[in-house]
Amino acid sequence: MIPNTFRFWAVAAAAGAALLLVVAPARVRSDVVSISVNGQQVQFDQPPIERSGRVFVPLRGVFERLGATVVYDNGTINATGNGRNIELRIGSNIATVNGQQETLDVAPFLVGARTLVPLRFISESLGANVNYDDNSRSVAITMGNAGSNSNYSSQGVGLTHLRPGSNRTVSSARPAVSASFTAPVDPNSVHIVFDGRDVSSNAYVSRNDFMFTPAYDLAQQNHTVEVAGRGADGSSFDRSWSFATGSGGSSSSSNFLNNLQPSNGATVGQNFTVRGRTLPNASVRIAVTSSTNIIGGVLRAVTGSYTVNTQADGYGNFAQSVNLNGSGGGQVVVNITSIDPNTNAGATATLNLNT
Repeated sequence: MIPNTFRFWAVAAAAGAALLLVVAPARVRSDVVSISVNGQQVQFDQPPIERSGRVFVPLRGVFERLGATVVYDNGTINATGNGRNIELRIGSNIATVNGQQETLDVAPFLVGARTLVPLRFISESLGANVNYDDNSRSVAITMGNAGSNSNYSSQGVGLTHLRPGSNRTVSSARPAVSASFTAPVDPNSVHIVFDGRDVSSNAYVSRNDFMFTPAYDLAQQNHTVEVAGRGADGSSFDRSWSFATGSGGSSSSSNFLNNLQPSNGATVGQNFTVRGRTLPNASVRIAVTSSTNIIGGVLRAVTGSYTVNTQADGYGNFAQSVNLNGSGGGQVVVNITSIDPNTNAGATATLNLNT
C-alpha cells in the first residue's frame, strides 16, 4: 500500500511538471528572411525563399543596389558590375564568372513571373561581403562602392537594363543599343554619343529610356556609349558603358523589319494594332509617342505614350495593340526595334501616323 501522503506529493509534482511544460515560453523562428544592403533594408514584392540552405531573391531586388546591371533574356541572366560579369541560366547549376565556370548548389528558378537567383553567390561574385545571422534570419550585404559605378547611381539619374550588357561581347555587327533611366529625364536634353559620334538624331529617347541601332557595320573592337542630359528635376547626369563586337558579326546576319502595318503616314483611330514581320522569336520593342495639333483653332491631342515589349512568333510575325486617349487630330510616332535573341542584332523602323 502507498501512503496517502506520498500519493498527494506525487500527484502534485506531476501536475507542477505539466504546468511548467505548458507555461514555458517556446522559441519562435520566423520563416521570413530579411535582407539589407549597406545597412538599408530591402523590400520585395516576392519574398526571399530559402531552398536547400540557400537564400534566393528576386532578380533585380538586390543587385542593382550593389551597382550591378541585370539583364534577363530568354532564360539567361547576366549581372554586370564592379568590373565583373556573372551569367546564369534558369534551371542550370552551371554559372560563369568572368568567363570561368562555377557550379551552384541550387539552380535559379521561377516563382510565378519572378526569377529568383542565389543571393550569396551573386553578391560575393560582385565583390560584396555577405553575413547571415541564423538566429534573426537576416542577411547583411556590404559593398564599399555600391551604387557608385558609371552605370548605376543612387543619386540623380543612372542607367539600368543595358543592352548590350556592360563589358559583354556580341557577335552582331549592328547590335541594338538601349538602356532605361533610373529616374525620369527631359528627353529634349539627352545627348547620346557612340564611339565619339553624336547619334542623338537617330535614337529614340523618352522620359524613361532610349534605344538606337547603328546604321553601319561596327568594327570588331570595344565600343563606348555615353549618355548625358538633365533629369526631370533639372539635375544633370553623364553615364557611360562599353561593350565589344566580336568575330562573326556581319551585315548579312543583320536583323530586319518588314510588312509593317499601319503603313507610314496612315490615319488611325484611338485604338490600333502594330503588326509586322522580323526574325523568328525576336524581342520586339514598340515605343509610342504622341503630339498635339491645332486645327481650326481647336487643340487636338492624343495621350497615352508608352513603351511595350513583345515577342515575334516562330515565323517572325508580331502584333501589339495600342490604345490612346484624347480628342484625336494629333500625331503619333511609333518606333519599333527588333532584337535577335541570339546575336543581339537590331533592326529599327519608325511609323509617323495621324489620328
